[in-house]
Amino acid sequence: MAKYSFEFKKQVVQAYLAGEGGYEYLAKKYDIPSFNNIKKWIHNYEVMGDKGLMRSRKNGIYPFEKKLAIVELYLTSEISYQDLALHEGIHNPTQLCKWVNDFLIAGPDALRAKKRGRKKSLDIKNQKAETQPTEVVPVDTSAEHVKQLEDQLLKLKIENAYLKELRRLRLEEEALLKKQRELSTASEENSN
Repeated sequence: MAKYSFEFKKQVVQAYLAGEGGYEYLAKKYDIPSFNNIKKWIHNYEVMGDKGLMRSRKNGIYPFEKKLAIVELYLTSEISYQDLALHEGIHNPTQLCKWVNDFLIAGPDALRAKKRGRKKSLDIKNQKAETQPTEVVPVDTSAEHVKQLEDQLLKLKIENAYLKELRRLRLEEEALLKKQRELSTASEENSN
């Protein structure tokens, strides 16, 4: 996607507001691949003025509570990502989309800030002394060895299937015995 300067965006928006033409006409005139860009610029300009056309060069850091409130607002209303981003003063609507998806997949903890960078080591000298070179063991890739491994895998699959079936039968038998006990207890109560 091409990055457009503030001046260029302002020129296109001013042309639209002056009535030079619609979105598609201006997209062709200014050689912009998608007229949706123009539509977005105009909307941003109408809501936030010149600030809506400027590119943000800093990564916004938002507190957990704000992220959670924005996600809940999106999920409980029928507002678009674009409109919600403008309302909240966030320049990147796709950031909201990421927060919502993370929230839906992993819950609210996914919105918490994560520690970045490498873990600090307190005792680098001892750590270097403790690490010993590991022995590289060659892997046998001969056809005979591969065949043995495939046979072993097949046996393990069969054993696993057998044990699962055995467990299912035991559970079935226990359920049947429990049902019989309940019936015998019920018949004893009725006879008394």
